[in-house]
Amino acid sequence: MNDTPTFGSAAHQPARPGMLTDVSRRHYSLATLQSILATWDERIRFRWDLEQKAKDNPHLIDDIGLTKDQVEAEIAKPFWRR
Repeated sequence: MNDTPTFGSAAHQPARPGMLTDVSRRHYSLATLQSILATWDERIRFRWDLEQKAKDNPHLIDDIGLTKDQVEAEIAKPFWRR
């Protein structure tokens, strides 16, 4: 017989110390979830406003010390990223 472990036997091996075994056990309070949603909404609005300013008044972007590439990179980020 072969002594190498198979996928079938891997489920019966104990988890390594410090290893997350069940990610679904995270519990968030309602206030925490509301805070996360509020932060995401703020980022969406900020990036939308930045995009509008870049289109309508590109000289304002220079005034706040950003380059066109920096503005485009910020606008392209998904709302959940900082």
